[in-house]
Amino acid sequence: TVLVPRAEMGQGVLTALPMLVAEELDVPWAQVRIESAPAAKVYRDKWGIQETSGSTSVRDAWQTMRQAGAAARAMLVTAAARQWRVVEGECHTQAGEVIHAASGMRLAYADLVANAARLRVPGAVKLKSPERFAIVGTAVPRVDTPAKTRGTAEFGLDVQQPGMLVARVLMPPTIGGQPERVESAAAMRIDGVRQVLVIDGAIAVVADGYWAASKGVEALKATWRPGRPAHPDSKAIEKQFRDAAARKGLIVRQDGDSGAIARLSRRADVAWEAMLPYLAHATMEPMTCTASVADGRVDLWVPTQTQSGCQKAASRVAGVPEDRVRVHTTFLGGGFGRRLEADFVKQAVAIARRAGRPIKLIWSREDDIRHDVYRPATFHRLKAALDRTGKPIAWSHQLIGPSLYARKSPEWLIDGVDETSIEGAASLPYAIPNVRVRHVVADPGIPIGYWRSVGHSYNAFAVEHFVDLLARHARQDPLEYRLRLLSKGTEASRRLAGVLRLAAERAGWARSPARGIHRGVAVHASYGSYCAQVAEVEVIAGKIRARRVVCALDCGRVVNPRIVEAQVEGAVAFGLSAALHGAITFSRGMADQSNFHDYPVLRMSEMPAVEVHLVASAAEPGGVGEPGVPPVAPAVANAVLAATGMPVRRLPIRT
Repeated sequence: TVLVPRAEMGQGVLTALPMLVAEELDVPWAQVRIESAPAAKVYRDKWGIQETSGSTSVRDAWQTMRQAGAAARAMLVTAAARQWRVVEGECHTQAGEVIHAASGMRLAYADLVANAARLRVPGAVKLKSPERFAIVGTAVPRVDTPAKTRGTAEFGLDVQQPGMLVARVLMPPTIGGQPERVESAAAMRIDGVRQVLVIDGAIAVVADGYWAASKGVEALKATWRPGRPAHPDSKAIEKQFRDAAARKGLIVRQDGDSGAIARLSRRADVAWEAMLPYLAHATMEPMTCTASVADGRVDLWVPTQTQSGCQKAASRVAGVPEDRVRVHTTFLGGGFGRRLEADFVKQAVAIARRAGRPIKLIWSREDDIRHDVYRPATFHRLKAALDRTGKPIAWSHQLIGPSLYARKSPEWLIDGVDETSIEGAASLPYAIPNVRVRHVVADPGIPIGYWRSVGHSYNAFAVEHFVDLLARHARQDPLEYRLRLLSKGTEASRRLAGVLRLAAERAGWARSPARGIHRGVAVHASYGSYCAQVAEVEVIAGKIRARRVVCALDCGRVVNPRIVEAQVEGAVAFGLSAALHGAITFSRGMADQSNFHDYPVLRMSEMPAVEVHLVASAAEPGGVGEPGVPPVAPAVANAVLAATGMPVRRLPIRT
């Protein structure tokens, strides 16, 4: 049995991580049993965190899970050798057995496990050489597929506990508002409603079921104290960002001659700016948590990306030590970074503590969209000077927007720099002699959080669309233009060029597209992986339709190719939703959007054909869950540029 300390939210960790153990343990895959690990300090990383984020699951487990399997195998060999009174070096393992070749003796692991468990865990173990891999690198079927196809997989919304009641919350009409006065008589008259409770930042209706709780919320009358800022407005936010562009901010990268960059303010061959919106996570399963507070202990049944964060949040609300908080992690109906937050967990614990019963809190879709922690909005201003051959000789990128670290983890700022805000901009891979990247922090007070690929999601768009504008100004093919700029001779430039060539070859870049079809290309490095995409788009009567997206991914050694391909396909859908539809706007202190009618996600009928081509690599694994997102929007925008000749200055893309 393999305990997996990461959350399964569709990315396949319940399969991929045990594959690493099984490989080194030399056990048939059919004999492997898998469970989600509890929240415990033993599973926390060096920062004291147990969570699933940053495309780190396989990267972090590549050594540790293999070492665990190899250590267990070594202990089983030792136990067998002692039982047979032979030298350990004369023994080997195969298919869940220890074998002594000279005598033909063999023992199943099951017959050795009791004695092996009494041995000291070896401090150093020898791992398999990759050419001996029998499981890693194969398309092992996902272990969660049968339960999900039968409908027996337990997501957060499926949790049932004895004596459980259901709660819904009335959230404030403005960001950060607090309840001031509540009229609950009408709600209490609704059949099935048990209690109306005022908690921090919300009013909860506790009932026998979700329908009664929802009707109770609709019957409430409340007045609220506004939060800060009292009335954020999208037009005011954009003005704040544009005004902030006059400030110097922090220089997060400076290469070459500062004078050459300074001259860009007076004369630039190409200049471009863009306003990118706040984005919601819009997980299929809205926020939900079941909490029980009894006998000095808290139990949580929750679809979460942060078990340690849930422990800390519940501990504070319930007034119990963290080790008295048990987290039962269910399947997640989507994460995308939203479930790194514990706001809904705090609410569930507060309600359960007051109600004296297990409580399942369920947010409505409207609560989920209007009270998200959004992908930050950003404003970008880029300028470049080109030489006579069209090659950029000076590059300036000014990025204006809020800082995630400043709002959430100020202790992670390094000399005031938030790496999540500048990632993908400060790491510009192209061979340009004079580069300056600035970050100006401007915070309108909108709640922000981690959104799939974080800063890469907006910086890749700015960089890659601007590179197409440079290629267009130089009258050069955008693919060849990029390849000429990826000439540093570094591993990153080599791998970026590799995926560019592969995606272009498989997309048929050298051939003209079909009539009415236009192509765009983009490439980006993130989370230790390299992804290029070619988008084929048609624009009819001002409407943009993505027809085909060809992806090339170099993520190092692939653990399970089928899972990797699925993740990239999902990333394309996620990125297209944002590129073509996504925008959260604000009026009078609240998000204007509330459900899928005004915050649409990509429909099945809009989904293009997606091809995923993986680079064979011996490098250590890179991330997979997020690197497919950043190139999507610029690849599509560059195709639209090819179709219309007009730069894209706002997302979602409009013509």
